[in-house]
Formats: sequence, C-alpha cells, structure tokens
Amino acid sequence: MIRELILLFFIVIAGTGGELALSRAMKQIGEVHDFRPMSILRVMARAMTVGWMWLALLLMATGFFALLGMLSLENVSFVIPVSALSYFVGSLGGMLLLGEKVTPQRWLGVLLVCFGVTLVWMGKG
Repeated sequence: MIRELILLFFIVIAGTGGELALSRAMKQIGEVHDFRPMSILRVMARAMTVGWMWLALLLMATGFFALLGMLSLENVSFVIPVSALSYFVGSLGGMLLLGEKVTPQRWLGVLLVCFGVTLVWMGKG
C-alpha cells in the first residue's frame, strides 16, 4: 500500500506540476499563429531555451513513469480514476502559481471528482 501511495503522489504532484510548468513556459513563449513547418521549428527552438519547459519535461516524465509503475501494481480501473486527484492539484496550482481565477462552480466540480476518487479508493478492497 505504501508503494501505491508514493507512486500516486508522483503521478499527481509531478504530472500536474509538469503541466503547470508547461503552461508557464507556453505563456512565456507566446501564442503560435503560423503553422508552417519552419515557423513551428522556430517556436520549438525558442521553447527549448525556456527553463520552465525543461522543468515541465522532467516533471511530466517523472509522472509518466510513476503511472507505469502504478499500472504494474494495480488495475487500470483503479489507477485512472484515482489519478483524477490531479484535477484538484491542477486547480489549486493554477490559482496559486499562475494567478488563474477558479470559480466556485469549478471548485464544486473538482470536489465532485474528489468524492468520486474517494469512492473508488474505498471500493479497492
């Protein structure tokens, strides 16, 4: 059970942290308007110079490998719903780290997801 909790921690915290870092990097890089191959390559080259992008890649890779580890221990019908705790972490991180406004209606939706995760966890038996 401890292994599963550690892996879940890395799935949720590292994976979501990577998504938050990626969002920060993309805001720094700017919006993509031109989708010609050379323009895309220039945006990719610019992205590789942003530290947040490298942090995002590291965190997302950590979350991915934790997910692989968890899937080797548990059923997918348990792992995927429980990993939905990342919705809470993502909303909280978006609000605290990126300055996003999270409406009460959105928080209610996140709480419903967390309630569903609790039901899945209780039914693990």
